[in-house]
Amino acid sequence: MMTENSENDQIILATGGYDHTIKLWQTHTGICSRTMQHAESQVNGLEISPDKDLLAAASYQHIYMYDLHSNNPSAIVNYEGTSKNVTSVGFQEDGKWMYSGGEDCRARIWDLRSRNNQCPKIFEVQAPINCVSLHPNQVELFVGDQNGIIYRWDLRTDNNEQLIPENDAMILDIDISPDSQLMASVNNKGKCYIWSLVSGSNDTPTKMIPKQKFEAHKRHALKCKFSPDSNLLITTSADQSAKIWDTSDFSLVQELIQENQRWVWDAAFSADAQYVFTASSDGYAKLWNVKKGVMEREYAGHQKAVIALAFRDAS
Repeated sequence: MMTENSENDQIILATGGYDHTIKLWQTHTGICSRTMQHAESQVNGLEISPDKDLLAAASYQHIYMYDLHSNNPSAIVNYEGTSKNVTSVGFQEDGKWMYSGGEDCRARIWDLRSRNNQCPKIFEVQAPINCVSLHPNQVELFVGDQNGIIYRWDLRTDNNEQLIPENDAMILDIDISPDSQLMASVNNKGKCYIWSLVSGSNDTPTKMIPKQKFEAHKRHALKCKFSPDSNLLITTSADQSAKIWDTSDFSLVQELIQENQRWVWDAAFSADAQYVFTASSDGYAKLWNVKKGVMEREYAGHQKAVIALAFRDAS
């Protein structure tokens, strides 16, 4: 029998959604190993810290931080000061700070080394923010809002530039490939946009060169996520499917469909990109075999839609 700690050193899958709980799972058995209460609101987003010690949950007016190594069902830190839903949360690679975006039209940097909710930097836009993604260089944040604008916010200079991929379409998610070569964005019209990224040297900003756009889904595309090797991109959608694309030409590799799946909200690849997890409105998280396109495991226990998941592998 593995101890709680040794398991945390390896693989962590966390899920959350509309039933006001967060669940941690044994990925290989489908058994829920722990349930944390998240009573005040639904869970909008989840992220596991790089050292796998902490789980951040984006919620209404707060980001709650949970200790993954204790059995404490309650949050250990409450980051407050936002006025509406926090929609997006993530960690800097050394765990020194956390970033978030929300419906109060602000992206924030939170200093994790101080316990008093300090935001040394705040970036304000004109519309509610749906997504924030950190460039692997750790100094540029890409922010997507409901007006359809993507902002590149430079944390070194506080300068920003903006681009509008498509008029009258909300940016619902942004991701940057781990090799820093590509950026993907999806919108509420089901379109996926791809840019080539040219890294700046020292203090010069990353250049974004439009590369490709395609109809990924017939309805809202909710999330896009690159695989750890940058060779695949998954998109999830209100059309009840998730799709996996080859990033060399953005041809369709797999369509992950299951009866009664309803909206597919979130996704995460395993470290070797052989498997992918999805979260959907049917109340399940699912594990899929990428090569075969078949579901191999269900994670059952949530009473309502699962709209957020976070995964960190053993590597």
